[in-house]
Amino acid sequence: MERTFVMIKPDAVRRGLIGEILRRFERKGLRIVAMKLVRMTRREAEELYSPHKEKPFFESLVKFATSGPVVVMVLEGDSVIRVVRNLIGATDARKAAPGTIRGDFANDIEKNVVHASDSPESFEREHRIFFKDDEFVSYE
Repeated sequence: MERTFVMIKPDAVRRGLIGEILRRFERKGLRIVAMKLVRMTRREAEELYSPHKEKPFFESLVKFATSGPVVVMVLEGDSVIRVVRNLIGATDARKAAPGTIRGDFANDIEKNVVHASDSPESFEREHRIFFKDDEFVSYE
Protein backbone atom coordinates (compact mmCIF):
# COMPACT_ATOMS: atom_id res chain seq x y z
CA MET A 1 0.00 0.00 0.00
CA GLU A 2 1.47 3.33 -1.07
CA ARG A 3 1.29 6.61 0.89
CA THR A 4 1.43 10.27 -0.09
CA PHE A 5 1.60 13.61 1.66
CA VAL A 6 -1.11 16.20 0.98
CA MET A 7 -1.52 19.74 2.27
CA ILE A 8 -4.69 21.79 2.00
CA LYS A 9 -3.29 25.31 1.58
CA PRO A 10 -4.31 28.49 3.43
CA ASP A 11 -6.52 29.75 0.59
CA ALA A 12 -8.65 26.60 0.70
CA VAL A 13 -8.84 26.60 4.51
CA ARG A 14 -9.94 30.26 4.48
CA ARG A 15 -12.62 29.47 1.89
CA GLY A 16 -14.06 26.55 3.87
CA LEU A 17 -13.04 23.88 1.34
CA ILE A 18 -11.49 21.34 3.75
CA GLY A 19 -14.56 19.09 3.80
CA GLU A 20 -15.05 19.17 0.04
CA ILE A 21 -11.42 18.29 -0.64
CA LEU A 22 -11.43 15.48 1.92
CA ARG A 23 -14.69 14.17 0.46
CA ARG A 24 -13.10 13.83 -2.97
CA PHE A 25 -10.19 11.80 -1.59
CA GLU A 26 -12.48 9.58 0.47
CA ARG A 27 -14.96 9.02 -2.36
CA LYS A 28 -12.04 7.78 -4.46
CA GLY A 29 -11.42 5.13 -1.78
CA LEU A 30 -8.26 6.66 -0.31
CA ARG A 31 -7.68 6.34 3.43
CA ILE A 32 -6.53 9.16 5.70
CA VAL A 33 -3.87 7.64 7.97
CA ALA A 34 -2.70 10.91 9.59
CA MET A 35 -4.08 14.45 9.63
CA LYS A 36 -3.49 17.75 11.47
CA LEU A 37 -4.63 21.36 11.28
CA VAL A 38 -1.48 23.44 11.81
CA ARG A 39 -0.02 26.88 11.39
CA MET A 40 3.14 26.14 9.40
CA THR A 41 6.35 27.76 10.61
CA ARG A 42 8.74 29.48 8.25
CA ARG A 43 11.26 26.66 8.79
CA GLU A 44 8.66 24.02 7.86
CA ALA A 45 7.62 25.95 4.75
CA GLU A 46 11.22 26.40 3.65
CA GLU A 47 11.82 22.68 4.12
CA LEU A 48 8.63 21.70 2.27
CA TYR A 49 9.48 23.91 -0.69
CA SER A 50 13.26 23.34 -0.57
CA PRO A 51 13.36 21.92 -4.14
CA HIS A 52 12.40 25.45 -5.28
CA LYS A 53 14.91 27.29 -3.07
CA GLU A 54 16.82 28.85 -5.97
CA LYS A 55 13.73 29.86 -7.94
CA PRO A 56 12.45 33.45 -7.95
CA PHE A 57 9.05 32.45 -6.51
CA PHE A 58 10.46 30.62 -3.44
CA GLU A 59 9.98 33.49 -0.98
CA SER A 60 6.43 34.06 -2.19
CA LEU A 61 5.62 30.34 -1.69
CA VAL A 62 6.98 30.40 1.85
CA LYS A 63 5.10 33.59 2.71
CA PHE A 64 1.84 32.20 1.35
CA ALA A 65 2.22 28.81 3.07
CA THR A 66 2.70 30.52 6.44
CA SER A 67 -0.13 33.04 5.95
CA GLY A 68 -2.78 30.93 7.67
CA PRO A 69 -3.70 27.47 8.91
CA VAL A 70 -3.19 24.45 6.67
CA VAL A 71 -4.33 20.85 6.86
CA VAL A 72 -1.51 18.33 6.48
CA MET A 73 -2.26 14.67 5.94
CA VAL A 74 -0.99 11.34 4.77
CA LEU A 75 -3.23 9.34 2.46
CA GLU A 76 -2.91 5.65 1.69
CA GLY A 77 -4.09 3.56 -1.26
CA ASP A 78 -3.06 1.69 -4.38
CA SER A 79 -0.94 3.97 -6.61
CA VAL A 80 -2.01 6.81 -4.30
CA ILE A 81 0.61 9.29 -5.53
CA ARG A 82 -0.59 9.05 -9.12
CA VAL A 83 -4.27 8.92 -8.08
CA VAL A 84 -3.97 12.05 -5.93
CA ARG A 85 -2.02 13.94 -8.61
CA ASN A 86 -4.82 13.14 -11.08
CA LEU A 87 -7.51 14.23 -8.60
CA ILE A 88 -5.85 17.56 -7.83
CA GLY A 89 -5.04 18.54 -11.43
CA ALA A 90 -2.28 20.65 -12.97
CA THR A 91 -0.11 22.82 -10.70
CA ASP A 92 -1.08 25.89 -12.72
CA ALA A 93 -4.74 25.96 -11.79
CA ARG A 94 -5.52 27.95 -14.95
CA LYS A 95 -4.58 24.80 -16.89
CA ALA A 96 -6.23 22.29 -14.52
CA ALA A 97 -9.08 20.31 -16.02
CA PRO A 98 -12.63 20.90 -14.79
CA GLY A 99 -13.55 18.22 -12.30
CA THR A 100 -10.14 18.27 -10.64
CA ILE A 101 -9.72 19.96 -7.26
CA ARG A 102 -7.61 22.78 -8.70
CA GLY A 103 -9.75 23.01 -11.83
CA ASP A 104 -12.86 23.50 -9.72
CA PHE A 105 -11.54 25.67 -6.87
CA ALA A 106 -8.38 27.55 -7.91
CA ASN A 107 -7.25 29.94 -10.63
CA ASP A 108 -3.66 30.71 -9.71
CA ILE A 109 -0.36 28.83 -9.93
CA GLU A 110 0.62 29.58 -6.33
CA LYS A 111 -2.71 29.87 -4.54
CA ASN A 112 -3.87 26.56 -5.96
CA VAL A 113 -5.64 25.16 -2.86
CA VAL A 114 -3.64 21.94 -2.43
CA HIS A 115 -0.13 20.48 -2.50
CA ALA A 116 0.66 16.78 -2.96
CA SER A 117 3.84 14.74 -3.18
CA ASP A 118 4.88 14.00 -6.75
CA SER A 119 7.03 10.91 -6.01
CA PRO A 120 7.83 8.38 -3.28
CA GLU A 121 11.00 10.36 -2.56
CA SER A 122 9.00 13.58 -2.12
CA PHE A 123 6.60 11.78 0.20
CA GLU A 124 9.47 10.53 2.38
CA ARG A 125 10.90 14.03 2.71
CA GLU A 126 7.63 15.95 3.03
CA HIS A 127 5.67 13.87 5.52
CA ARG A 128 8.57 13.82 7.99
CA ILE A 129 8.31 17.61 8.34
CA PHE A 130 4.94 17.19 10.08
CA PHE A 131 4.52 13.56 11.20
CA LYS A 132 6.34 10.86 13.11
CA ASP A 133 5.76 7.31 11.88
CA ASP A 134 3.98 6.39 15.13
CA GLU A 135 1.26 8.96 14.35
CA PHE A 136 -0.17 6.88 11.48
CA VAL A 137 -3.33 4.90 12.17
CA SER A 138 -4.09 1.48 10.75
CA TYR A 139 -7.44 0.41 9.34
CA GLU A 140 -6.76 -3.28 9.93
